[in-house]
Amino acid sequence: MSGISSVRSETRVVDATGAEVAVPESGPVISIGGSITEIAYAIGAAERIVAVDATSLYPPEAASKANVGYMRRLAAEPILALEPALILAVADAGPVSVLEQLRAAGVAVVLVPDEPSIEGVVRKIEIVSKALGAERKGKGLAARILSEFEMLTAAVGTTALRPRVLFLLSIGQGGAPLAGGRKTSADGIIRMAGGANAVDAFEGYKPLSPEAAVEARPEIILVTERSLELLGGAEGLLALPEVAVTPAGQARRILSLDGLLLLGFGPRTGQAVSWLARELHPSLRLPQSPGE
Repeated sequence: MSGISSVRSETRVVDATGAEVAVPESGPVISIGGSITEIAYAIGAAERIVAVDATSLYPPEAASKANVGYMRRLAAEPILALEPALILAVADAGPVSVLEQLRAAGVAVVLVPDEPSIEGVVRKIEIVSKALGAERKGKGLAARILSEFEMLTAAVGTTALRPRVLFLLSIGQGGAPLAGGRKTSADGIIRMAGGANAVDAFEGYKPLSPEAAVEARPEIILVTERSLELLGGAEGLLALPEVAVTPAGQARRILSLDGLLLLGFGPRTGQAVSWLARELHPSLRLPQSPGE
């Protein structure tokens, strides 16, 4: 496979595992993870991308690339058929056995950390831009995002009010929604926007019982647009016992936003934080974010 075996100059990138990966400075790239694809486009490296995964929904131009499926259910054969020189994958992509197959076939695989914080976004940009040979543009993008967050943080910090927000994620029709606990993207975005995560007794995503929902006392329910659709819209969500008993359910306070924008922690995260902060703190004077 020419995309794997041809001789190229290399650069060294330390990935999410702490491993130093020898990355070819040219050749086809597969981007696995919506935020990684967004970064590649934002730093002008889209021409190297030959394929993306199913979460790579922005920018719309990414839809023109070949698609290798969902990032946690990858298969080696269709990926190798594209003869990539490099795979940039979000840290929890897999299965691990497939990633090992790809490495064994001679493909450089860089796992990109996915920490739900502004520092995590910057680290993601640093690794992706270095791997794609666009460090100068990556530094410019990171500097803009840091400046944007400094202004947002200063504005949100002027209020002591922290509305209690419950994030619910639907993973399929008919299944009970999951609540986002600590150390999740939902928790990160809520806190950055000046809210309090109503569920902090556990980490990750877990089913929420009506009893736990009562104890959580959320003032606002936050969902992705996809989850809201799967749950039957606002009326379907409000009909759930675990929602109906809450102050948010009784006040019909539901917020929804595109999932990748809200939870992706990529170049548009400032836009998501600004939107949520305005919803949580309508009286605050907040700086305008790019794309709003």
